[in-house]
Amino acid sequence: MVNYLFGFILLISFLKFIFNYNHLLVSLLCLEFVSIIFFMSVCMLLFVGSMEPIYMLYFLVMLVSEGVLGLCLLILLSFCYGDDNLSSYNMLLC
Repeated sequence: MVNYLFGFILLISFLKFIFNYNHLLVSLLCLEFVSIIFFMSVCMLLFVGSMEPIYMLYFLVMLVSEGVLGLCLLILLSFCYGDDNLSSYNMLLC
């Protein structure tokens, strides 16, 4: 039952990321949500398989650093361009 719920939430997050990529903040939140769902499913697999939980800590550190990097990118782009709307950026000028 929980696996179906995780799968459904993961599918909704991917669809939101693919079809609604107008704002950078929404895209970052969808990617972070996908990462959290993946982390939760890996936690369940590790606890069921009675493996070492230290791997979850490594993945959690990578998840946090990915989120911080995305927020730094969002702040940098909002300082340079004034908004987070992805359609207003001209990628050829970068």
